[in-house]
Amino acid sequence: MPFNRRSLLAAPLLLAATAARAETWPRRVTDLLGRQVTLPRPPRRILLGEGMYLLTLGLLHPDPVSLLVGTGGDLRRLDPVIDAAWRRAFPALDRLPEVTTTVGQALPLERTLSLTPDLVILGAWQEGSAETMQAVERLASAGIPTIFIDLFRQPLRNTAPSLRLLGQVLERETQAEAFIALHETHLARIRDRLPAPPAPGGRNGPPTLLTAFPGRWPCCWVAGQGGGGDVLALLQLANPTAQVLGEAQGGAIGLEVLMSLQPRIVVGTGMHRPSDELGLLLGSGVSPDRARQSLAAVAATREMAALEAVKSGRVHGLWNYFAGTAIGILAAEAMARWTWPALFPELDPAATLQEINQRFAAVPFEGTYWISLDPKQDGPS
Repeated sequence: MPFNRRSLLAAPLLLAATAARAETWPRRVTDLLGRQVTLPRPPRRILLGEGMYLLTLGLLHPDPVSLLVGTGGDLRRLDPVIDAAWRRAFPALDRLPEVTTTVGQALPLERTLSLTPDLVILGAWQEGSAETMQAVERLASAGIPTIFIDLFRQPLRNTAPSLRLLGQVLERETQAEAFIALHETHLARIRDRLPAPPAPGGRNGPPTLLTAFPGRWPCCWVAGQGGGGDVLALLQLANPTAQVLGEAQGGAIGLEVLMSLQPRIVVGTGMHRPSDELGLLLGSGVSPDRARQSLAAVAATREMAALEAVKSGRVHGLWNYFAGTAIGILAAEAMARWTWPALFPELDPAATLQEINQRFAAVPFEGTYWISLDPKQDGPS
């Protein structure tokens, strides 16, 4: 065998790096509920309480499926097109057990235990389930740690700490910090250009209604303080439903209330499931023309057509699951263009998505995730 001087010199460095990494375990982390959690070793058998979190793990790890022993069944049911793309890229997903069937279902303790995970990842919103929190206590007594992340209740605010936490437990700190840098830089670009609010908590921007799944059910489920309300707050947009919902995450209002609010801008959220043509069609596998046609149909419904915002053409659509994934900066950029067009004429969420796909995504996001009736409102002038 020929003498390889480069390998000989590199060996001590490799051993030192391996030893340094080994010394960081056990590792103590703080999750998004403020819980101190100790992981005895790098997790290699992870259970995701929500399948949607696979999209976020795929921003940090080139093959997150290889780390999983189970997942929630929500991704396959809520977004079957992107789920199918993941299954083509990672066929092992077809053999991965599902512990739940829909969003909001409590974590099943016995099913979870049977999969012998060494880490369970849940969403912070799940702390509201007494059954889930009891399961977390039982898992801890069995030596199985659980961490909570948050990409739903306060998605923009908690994307960075959630990704930093995932980077720590997955030993993907460098990748996590790179994505956080992109996220924070793009947020700052928006935040720094907005005018100073007239008072603490004040709003300069036009009253903007953010409503979920218009056209799928009777009027109307609207954003409150959390979820999409996080984006409204970032952009200093007056939320006309705040006086109705108070501090709630979101809630339902009737048609008469909607008519009395008369927002100047309306943003609806939508999704895409093949053979399901209800409401706004947005997400993976949707063309811009098809998305725009669905937005026009929603704008023509009784509850929307009477709004001045719709009459003036200031009606838009967003992929519903920006709340729940770490790419919510795209929603913020799209809404910044729609609500502050004079301040952000060059802002290009399509370019941001392209960068995310090229630099981070294990499976690229391919489809239409935001749309306006007027195509000029969606990209640089």
